[in-house]
This record gives sequence, C-alpha cells and structure tokens, in this order.
Amino acid sequence: MNIDKKTQKYDRQLRLWQASGQAALENSKVCLINGTATGCEILKDLVLPGIGSFTVVDKKEVDGADAGISFFLDEDRIGTNRAQAVTELLQELNEDVRGFYLAEDPISLIENRLDYFLQFTIVIATDIPEKPLLKLSEALWNANIPLFIVRTTGFIGYFRIVHPEHTVVETHPDSIMDLRLDVPFPALEQYAKTFDFDSMDNMDHGHIPYVVILLKYLDQWKKDHDGKLPCTSAEKKQFKQIIESGRRNVDEENFAEALANAWRAFTATKVPHQVQEIFNDPACETLTANSSSFWILARAIRDFVANEGQGLLPLAGSVPDMKADTSTFVSLQTIYRQKAKAEIAIVRSHVNKILNSIGRTSDFIHDDEIDSFCKHAAFIQVIRYRSLKEEYISDPKKAEIDRWLQDPQDNIVHYVLIRAIDKFYEANNRYPDAATFFIEEDPEEATEESKSEFELLKTYVNILLSEWQITNIPDHLDDYIHEICRAGGSELPNMASLLGGLVSQEVIKLITRQYIPLNNTSIFDGIKSASSTYIL
Repeated sequence: MNIDKKTQKYDRQLRLWQASGQAALENSKVCLINGTATGCEILKDLVLPGIGSFTVVDKKEVDGADAGISFFLDEDRIGTNRAQAVTELLQELNEDVRGFYLAEDPISLIENRLDYFLQFTIVIATDIPEKPLLKLSEALWNANIPLFIVRTTGFIGYFRIVHPEHTVVETHPDSIMDLRLDVPFPALEQYAKTFDFDSMDNMDHGHIPYVVILLKYLDQWKKDHDGKLPCTSAEKKQFKQIIESGRRNVDEENFAEALANAWRAFTATKVPHQVQEIFNDPACETLTANSSSFWILARAIRDFVANEGQGLLPLAGSVPDMKADTSTFVSLQTIYRQKAKAEIAIVRSHVNKILNSIGRTSDFIHDDEIDSFCKHAAFIQVIRYRSLKEEYISDPKKAEIDRWLQDPQDNIVHYVLIRAIDKFYEANNRYPDAATFFIEEDPEEATEESKSEFELLKTYVNILLSEWQITNIPDHLDDYIHEICRAGGSELPNMASLLGGLVSQEVIKLITRQYIPLNNTSIFDGIKSASSTYIL
C-alpha cells in the first residue's frame, strides 16, 4: 500500500483531527504580534503540525535579553530585526509552511492600518498595551476573527481568547454510541426477535450480541412494568438479576458485557439539554443568507426532530465492539448504519429546503458535512465569548473578581496584577524595574528605589480595584505585588515553552473546529504549578 509523504509526515496528528482538521490547518494564516520568546514557542507548536502560513509583526531589534531567553535567537542575531530573525529560524522547522515578517511597530500599525490584520485566520498578540489592544480586539471582533492575548511575566502565564462565537461539531466525546435500547426502531426490533435464546446451543448462546440481550430483557421488563424503564436502585438491581438469570455459565463474556452496559438500558434517549438550547437559539430560529452552515444544519436537525425523528436526533449509526460471531456483528452493524443513512437522507432534504428558502444553492453544504453533523448531533457545542470591551470597560466581572480575590490560593490575583502592570506601562512607558528591585526578609533593608517601585505599582492596583468597587483588599495582595515587581515584565524560557503549548493547543481547536476550546481566560502560576480558567 502506497502512503503519500504528507500522510507519513502527519500520521499521528491525523489520528487526532483527521484529514478535515489537517486541511483547515493548512489553509490557515496566523499572525503573531511581537516575536517574543512566548510568541515564538506558540508559532513553533503551530508550524510543526503544518499551518498554512504565519506572519510576525515586530519592529524591535534583537538584544542580549532576547538572545538569552528565546531558543529561536542567538547572539549572532543581535542588532537585526526580531521579526525577520525569528521568521527565518521558525521556517526551518517545516518546509511546508510559509513564513513572512513585517518590520513595523505593531502599535503604529494598529493605529494607522488596522485593516492589515483582517487578512488572517487568527491573530496572536503578545505584550500589547491595553489601549491599542482594545482597538485591535474590536476590529477583529467585528470581522469575526479570533484574537489570542498572551502574557508571561516571571513565573506567571496568562492568555485570553476573544471571539464572538465558536461552533463545534466534532467535539470528540469518549463515545458517540446511540443504541436506542429504550426506543428500538422497527428493523432493530425485528432483528432482536430472530434470536431464540432457549433453543440455541452453548456456542451460539455465548455469541449473542449484548445489544440483543439488553433489548430482549428490557422488552420483557417493560411488558411487566407498564412500559417504564428501571428507575430506582432496587429496580436496576432487579433488572441486572434478570439478565444474570439468563446466563448459562460464568464464562459467557457477552452476558458480562450486557451487565456492564445495563446502564444504557436505564437511560432514556432524548435530545441533550445543550442541544435543545442550540435549537432554541435565535440564530437557529431566524436564518438568513449570511447564516453559517452550522446554524443551517442545526435548524435542519431541529426540523427532523420535530417531524420524522419523533423527538429524537438522527441515529449516529456507530456500534461498539462486542462479543459476537462475525456474521452476527456485521448484521447488527448494517442495521444501525442503514437506519443512520436513511435519516441522513431526510436531513439532507430539510437542508435543501432551508437553503432554497434563504437563497442559497444546495452545494453550499456538502454531504460529508451533513454526515458528520448527524453523527455528532448529540454533542454539538456553541461557545459565545465576552468581548474585551465588556471585560475591560462596559461589564467587568466585579463581584466575581472580588469573591475570588479573597481566596489566598486563587490565581485571579495574577489577573489583577497583569491588568495593573498594563496601567503602569501605559503611564510610565515601562514595566516595574526588576534590576533595581530587591527586598530582604527584613523590609527595612529594602532600597528606596525598590520601595518606590512597589508603592507605584500598588497605586495602580488600588486604582483598578477602585474601578471594580472592590473595597475589601486582602492582606496577601502585597506579596504578589512584590513578586510581580521582581519579575519586571520579563519572560522565562520555561514559562514561554509552557504557554506555547497551552496556547497553540487552543489555537488548533479554533482553526480545526474540533474539540472544545476553553472559555475564555487561563492563568498559570509557575510557582505553585497551578492553573485556573475564568470567564471574564
């Protein structure tokens, strides 16, 4: 069998996100603002799996500090443009990826040529002050382009995802089995009735699929209990005893599988709550020519559920491995697949009807996309992020931050300090000076310069807390202010590498539209080795 070079090269990741995910990666254009050590680590972890292209925007010249903390810079690059230097070295990692650079000041570019960033699939911003960041965020928000805001200072890492809406079909749950044991469809019922348990010899009896075993005994149970499923603990235990009574010997693995999966017979098949919320969403209710394929398909599935599906989602059509002979297993598998295929065809008709009503052609949504949506319909997700303007200006999470801040172990304190050093930078055009900051165990030994830096940063912390109307300032806050001053806005190679892995993973989720990305902020404390996520 001939395997093309690309499949060989990306074999492991293709197992994670399949060809569709890889194609999305290869068509993506990623922009990195500032070629910091953290930014380079993020790009490294995106270049290796094969994004289409990347562009680094950075006017800064490489200095000794850059060469000391970034694995993609060395002393020979000192004095050269940082964007060019990191681009050339990152390109060496994967010949399939195109790399570009723009040796311009990102802040000036945001102020004067904001539309430059609208060409990208995703923008990653590192070390951008608050004011230009808000302007960039609003432009990308209106263009529906995801923005990642990334910061590392000392042993603290932070990143935030800003995006109006992210929809996911292939969320990759542990299992997508939908056996319909409580509401078997006619073909499945007829198949189960072909098994005469009592007349079978021991060999055949030991190869009855556990699905058939559960169907037989659940049908018997419902006849004796007015069509109801086992509900209480006692009833569930009794149902398992009925299954056990049909077991001829302890070596029958199929009956052991039936007992292990008996919970599936107790579980009523219905539309999951999060899917019902999607069906009730205004975006699903009111479709236009600008509606995405996700919402068109969600509406088609909703129409199917309300009509042909009789309250149920399309059948996924997947059958798990189980103890059975080959012909029996293939027959059972075929029954599920044929039912799923028939329901996909019905959904396709609903899709075509919807597309026609909004003035779209039928080829707007391909059959593969419909197949995938039907298969994963029970697990689809919609994430709506808060904008940066909401977080910073119009609707900050004041009460939540106040509550979290009272816990000495909560990482929200680092968020407060990151916001405070942004205010410090905006006012002083620098971060707290680590070179002059030193505090002994005895505070009296601290230099006047270090005390001044501490008090100045504390002023901005208090301003921020005052804006949030937080009056109960915890005692432990001073310790963290000391630490953030000591870090001085510096990056550490190990923290850059860690954040590179965390952020690139979330970037890949958004690009491939597979797996569920976090919502919306992540903070990592390298001193405690503790991470937290927040909706801010």
